[in-house]
Amino acid sequence: MTAPELFLGLISGTSADAIDVALVAFDPQPQLVAAQAAVYPPELRRRVLTLARDTAEINLDELGTLDVELGQTFADAALALLARENVAPSAIRALGSHGQTVRHKPSLAAPYTLQLGDPNVIAERTGITTVGDFRRRDIAAGGQAAPLVPGLHAALLTDATEERVVLNLGGIANITVLPRDPAAPLAGFDTGPANCLLDAWSLLQRGQGCDVGGVWAAQGRVDEALLAQMLAEPYFAQTGPKSSGREVFNLDWLQRQLSGRTIDAVDVQATLLALSAHSVAAAIRRDAPRAQRVLVCGGGVHNAALMGALATALAPVPVVSTASCGIDPDYVEAMAFAWLARQRLLGLPGNRADVTGARGPRVLGAIYFGS
Repeated sequence: MTAPELFLGLISGTSADAIDVALVAFDPQPQLVAAQAAVYPPELRRRVLTLARDTAEINLDELGTLDVELGQTFADAALALLARENVAPSAIRALGSHGQTVRHKPSLAAPYTLQLGDPNVIAERTGITTVGDFRRRDIAAGGQAAPLVPGLHAALLTDATEERVVLNLGGIANITVLPRDPAAPLAGFDTGPANCLLDAWSLLQRGQGCDVGGVWAAQGRVDEALLAQMLAEPYFAQTGPKSSGREVFNLDWLQRQLSGRTIDAVDVQATLLALSAHSVAAAIRRDAPRAQRVLVCGGGVHNAALMGALATALAPVPVVSTASCGIDPDYVEAMAFAWLARQRLLGLPGNRADVTGARGPRVLGAIYFGS
């Protein structure tokens, strides 16, 4: 019997708070073997978030240095998981690294997306064949380059008995609409903010980069006028394909919304949580009106207040963690980049053009051979 192939997947999302690492076995379906999150050193995270601000002035030395340092940090995160699991790097077929997005502009006249974390450094430091630069080919083909996870969602979570929505609550929320028929087209897009504004406001007001469990938000009251104003953001009315990030939903955007208003900080947090829940629910009701179940993954699954708000907004449709299907909600995206690395080595498409809007399926990623 042939042993399952082992791949690693690595990603740091919009919140830039940690590098998720997943060790995945393919036999041929992907199964999570082990995973862990490597927390960014605070100074490194500060530099990433500073560079990612849409108004940031770019210093080329800082850009290049950060690219290398992030590559080193991603490599060390991969090696730490392998050491913990007593798995030799030589046992890994390949490593898929998403890197750290610092700018995503797919709608410009000359569209681009930029992820840092040099794959050359990762391949050299780990000795593992590394696949990186997953998003730019989809952009070149006219797509949004996001979300890229729906292919894995379809492989793992399609169910012939019900239409499902997979909801990822990272810094940005995105959905994948899974029809019962696995051959039917998918739909999916970024709905808007999930945790990014909640985290940014918590850090600004309390010095804490996360409102654990949504406890602080739950102490506040939703300002309905502010919520209505924020929901009038044009992005929410756009239909897919579409993608977003800190380029739209950031503290500068929030300060503009708050201009001329005097609102307690805790009530702003409560309103931001309502914004995430309402914008997600509206997108699901519009684009997946026949959905019978919403399966949630990403860090937001641990925010009890947000999950409760989503359950209320989407009732009677059940809103449950992907753990109910035996899939760890914290590492679905990391698993996806292990899957994308394998797709690249097999010469198979990694994007879903029906999701990203690209001109067709494309093989994604560049290969950097290990030692």
